[in-house]
Amino acid sequence: MPRETVLTPEGLEELKAKLETLSTVRRREVAERIKEAREFGDISENSEYDDAKNEQMMLERQIAEIEERLRSAQIINQEDVSTDVVSVGSTVHVKDQKTDKSVKYRIVGSSEADPSDHKLSNESPVGKALIGHKRGETVKVSVPRGPARQLKITKIEAA
Repeated sequence: MPRETVLTPEGLEELKAKLETLSTVRRREVAERIKEAREFGDISENSEYDDAKNEQMMLERQIAEIEERLRSAQIINQEDVSTDVVSVGSTVHVKDQKTDKSVKYRIVGSSEADPSDHKLSNESPVGKALIGHKRGETVKVSVPRGPARQLKITKIEAA
């Protein structure tokens, strides 16, 4: 059974848009590359043709993976997101107890995670540690590099 994909409404729309682009624009581009490569002659010794066919195979695999993620998606309804505890769909404000630095994270499903945009996966060390905790609690987070961090939850919002 496929793993369930947790998505916010924005993540669902982004995934649908990506699927649309891949299955229309990219498919046409790859088909055009295959057609051009065929025109070079003998396809048995044609590296352009082989490259284009490999690209087509990878594209079809990517399309199938996105379709499967969409089929198994659990959409997080923003009205159902609690501000009492951290959950997927929450925006959580934390203060690092060692550095005194405050940061705001949005907890999202793994397919939407983008740490550079402060979107943390519910499966990441920080995301997993914060889930289920309340405002005012200090959470110990083990991170891959360096000592464990102490993060105090200062605010929880429904994003």
